[in-house]
Amino acid sequence: MKLEHKEKSMLFSETTIPDIFFTEYLSQIPGDYMKIYIYMVFLSKYNKDIKINDLSKILSLPYKEISEGTKFLEENGLIIKKGTGYLIVDLQEATLHKLYKPNLTLSPDKIKENAKNKSRAKAIEHINNTYFQGTMGPLWYNQINLWFDKYNFEEQVMIGLFDYCYNKRALHKNYVQTVADAWGMNGIRTWSDLEKYEQHREKLAQIKRTIAKKLGKRDGLTQYEEAYIEKWVCEFKYDLDIIEIALKRTTLKSSPTFEYINNIITDWHERNLKTPNEVQEFLEKRKQQNKNAKNLEKQVSKASYEQRKYSNLEFLYANKEIKGENHG
Repeated sequence: MKLEHKEKSMLFSETTIPDIFFTEYLSQIPGDYMKIYIYMVFLSKYNKDIKINDLSKILSLPYKEISEGTKFLEENGLIIKKGTGYLIVDLQEATLHKLYKPNLTLSPDKIKENAKNKSRAKAIEHINNTYFQGTMGPLWYNQINLWFDKYNFEEQVMIGLFDYCYNKRALHKNYVQTVADAWGMNGIRTWSDLEKYEQHREKLAQIKRTIAKKLGKRDGLTQYEEAYIEKWVCEFKYDLDIIEIALKRTTLKSSPTFEYINNIITDWHERNLKTPNEVQEFLEKRKQQNKNAKNLEKQVSKASYEQRKYSNLEFLYANKEIKGENHG
C-alpha cells in the first residue's frame, strides 16, 4: 500500500517561523539580514540550490551585504554552513538544548538557594510583564539569572538595566550585555551605586554639551573629542571650571584643536594642579616669568649693542691712530 501526500501549490503553501524566533532573535537582526534569513527559510522548504549572487539579484541587495548577512546569521546560530550550502537551524530544538543542558558547575546547595530566591523571581517576572508584555522568551530567564550571578546586581538594579535598554529602543541581548558589563566594571551593585553612576554620567554629558557649545561645534563632538573630555573629567578629576580656563586660552590660536587643549590640561595635571586657583596662580607666575625673561632679553640686547658700539669706536680710533702714524 502506497500513501501519498499531495503538496500544495505555492499559492496556498505557507512558510512558518517558530515563535521562539520572535522572542529570542528578532530584535538582534538588522533589516536587510532579516530579508536574507526569511528568504533562505522559504527556499529551504523546496531544497533549492541558490548562490549568493542569485540572492543578491533576487533581494536587490549588494553582493557584499548578502555575504556579510549570511556570516551574521551563522554567527548568531540561525544557519549552519555546510559543504556547498547552508542548513537552517531548528530554533525550537536548539532552544530546548540550551534550556536543558546540564549545568555541572552548580552544587545542590546553590540550586536550592536559587529556588528560594523569591525576590529575584519577582524581579524577572516584572521584567517580563513590563518590557516584554508577558512574552519574554525562555532563554532570557536563563540569561538574567546568569547576569544576577555574574554582576551581583540587586533586583532593583536588574530592573533598572532593562528599563534603560528599553528606553534606548535596544532591548536585545547583545546591547543589554554591553550595558551590564559597563555597570559591572563601574562597581554598580546596589541602587545607590546606580544613582551615583547616573549622576556622574549626566554631569559628564552636560560638560560635553557645554564644551561643544563654547567651541561652536553645532554638529556635536566626535568620538575622539569625547574621549579627551572623559579623560579630563574621569581620570584627571577636573570640573568644567578648570577646563574652561583652558578653553579660554584657545583664543590665542587661530585654529585650536582638541589636541592643543589636551596638551594644556595634561600639563596642569602633571604639575599636580587641582583647583582653579592653583591653575590661575601658575598662569600668573608663568606670565611674570615670561615678562621677566623678555625684560632680561632686552637688557642683554641693549648691553650687547652698547658693547658693540664701544668696540666699533675703539676700532675706529685705532684706525685713525694707525693712519696718523703712517702720515708721520
